[in-house]
Amino acid sequence: MLSKLILATAIASALAASVHLPVEGNPASHVKVVIYEDLQCPDCANFQRMMDEKILPRYASRVAFIHKDFPLAKHAWARPAAIAGRWFAAQDPALGLRYRQHIMSHQREITAANFRDKLAAFAREHRVNAEDAVRSLDDPALAADVQGDVDEGVARGINHTPTVLVNGQPFVERFPYEELAAAIDHALQ
Repeated sequence: MLSKLILATAIASALAASVHLPVEGNPASHVKVVIYEDLQCPDCANFQRMMDEKILPRYASRVAFIHKDFPLAKHAWARPAAIAGRWFAAQDPALGLRYRQHIMSHQREITAANFRDKLAAFAREHRVNAEDAVRSLDDPALAADVQGDVDEGVARGINHTPTVLVNGQPFVERFPYEELAAAIDHALQ
């Protein structure tokens, strides 16, 4: 009983901390697909392609897709990328989503050494102050926001990315579109 209470408290506090949650699709939907992702994770990039090519065209009007940050310790620039993503989302939610898509589609070009330059270049390309974007990496509130997602994920037993929860049903790392679509269709009934 106590462990359930601790889990519920951790999830509630993490949700409260997630001020700039990137949401695609229909935020008012009763079907919530929660995506724990690491912006440096190749499997997450593959899932993002699946989202863009198959899932969003079919379900965007009927489902809320909620992006949560779960940067893995083994990825050198994943946490700063997540913090920057929160900063871009605070400027404009659509820009925050474009940033996430951009980062995942350009993972192979990004290193820990050039991350700040790539971040500044993205900001300039989107007419956002590049210096402010780079400074955001030191923002303790944004870092706490990302950590809130991590803490929530850990409390839910998440340890791989991507982990996708369709109304709580988990899909972990690599899974076929058909299985995920079937779960979404079932949740929509």
